[in-house]
Amino acid sequence: MEEKDNVSRRSFLKNTAVGAAAAGAASSIFGAPAPARAYGANDRLRIGFIGPGGRGHGAHVGSLKKLSKEGANIDLVAVSEVYSVQRDKVCADIKEFTGVDPKKQDDYNDMLADKDVDAVCIATPDHWHAKQAIDAMKAGKHVYCEKPMTHTVEEAMQVVDAWRSSGKIMQVGVQSTSLPLWGKVNELLNDGKLGKVLMYQTEYFRNSIMGQWRYYKLDAEMNPKTIDWQRWLGAKEGLAPDMPFDRALYAQWRCYWPFGMGMYTDLFVHRTTSMLKATGLRFPRRVVGAGGIFLEYDGRDVPDVATVVADFDEGVQGLVTATMSCEESPIKQLIRGHYGTFEFGNGESFGGFDFIPERPQVTKLSGQKKEHIKVEGVGDTTPVHFKNWLDAIASNKQDAVNNPPDLGAAAIVLVNLGAQSYREGKAFFWDNENRRATEADPSWAAGWEKMSKNRDKPHHIPGWRAGDTGSLLVAPDYMKLAGPWVDGKDPAEGQA
Repeated sequence: MEEKDNVSRRSFLKNTAVGAAAAGAASSIFGAPAPARAYGANDRLRIGFIGPGGRGHGAHVGSLKKLSKEGANIDLVAVSEVYSVQRDKVCADIKEFTGVDPKKQDDYNDMLADKDVDAVCIATPDHWHAKQAIDAMKAGKHVYCEKPMTHTVEEAMQVVDAWRSSGKIMQVGVQSTSLPLWGKVNELLNDGKLGKVLMYQTEYFRNSIMGQWRYYKLDAEMNPKTIDWQRWLGAKEGLAPDMPFDRALYAQWRCYWPFGMGMYTDLFVHRTTSMLKATGLRFPRRVVGAGGIFLEYDGRDVPDVATVVADFDEGVQGLVTATMSCEESPIKQLIRGHYGTFEFGNGESFGGFDFIPERPQVTKLSGQKKEHIKVEGVGDTTPVHFKNWLDAIASNKQDAVNNPPDLGAAAIVLVNLGAQSYREGKAFFWDNENRRATEADPSWAAGWEKMSKNRDKPHHIPGWRAGDTGSLLVAPDYMKLAGPWVDGKDPAEGQA
């Protein structure tokens, strides 16, 4: 791209970042869900697809075809796609499977106005997710939206509000949240298995000879005659700055800030959402991000090395980190507590996890040994995640999905503020009560220091039911000698 286009893009994002940082919400103040129509055992759910590119075709259409073969009462009825070659490919696939031509709709709003469509699957670039999800729910459609749920923090809050008021069922496409593992982990954490929960760490390391997301091939068929560029950009809707057609922007949009946020939202949101689900944590209090473009100098905007650190009011720190150049040596995914650690594998195919106890001299517990805690695994999480969405629609329960928008919003706040911190060189506070982000100040450290001086008890993760288990220190006798000498008097005088 020309330099003037880069400047335009940067200026656009600088302006929109202010609004994104100033918005937010807590799940506790989103309100109660509105009622939705339940589907009976004999009802057919008619599903349309918005922007079914690689992920939308292979995972969305593919998973629903699989579930249909297994007996799900669904029909695949419509496709809205700005790239005519891809649209025709997806429609041909659906026709081959169903024997019926799906409707071809250039404008997704035509699909939303169609009374013969009950639900939509959204797999467009990130900058379109919020508008399309909100429009769909306002039109009375259930929604499956590919991760990340939104492109900005402000949009995430808007989606949750729309979801709560609409009564429709919305699933965010972080398929790993459908693993049974996280429910078991949360149960053990709240029972005090690890004692006071202190930290989680997670990762998403990758490697590529050509640079991340450059493996999405550019094709001569991609041109202004086959792609509705203005509709894809969303410049008229205020979703991106106007810019000349560019095949790299279209096919490899994850590399550019106006459309995605690189590893922050394409990768980190996966692992972060799972860790929030496991711990019961939601919105962080303080977030800082770091990284840089240290290797992939190919015209991209987004870093190839990044880390986000999030601190929670519950007295837990979250870490997510990765390089896009060292896939064979990732850090371990784990949750740490005073009594020990839960250690997970890398990836998503978990059949259990390990408990690694701390030494008894610290825990004052005898008989604790390293153990493997078995949990039912899932071979392919994507169709399981889609089935969970269909089941929630059938049961008419908004919160029955494994990744509802309020969980999706918490993950967006964490990873997006991490990206914003990296770009602006600032740390951010998240104000849950007033639904906004602010620049951080020294009050965070001061608050914990005050708790220490007051000898307060630790805070705990939501749902904690283990009392003081693993949460209180055992002071040695010599600590009785501590304390300020006032007027030359030893504070330990008279103590036994």
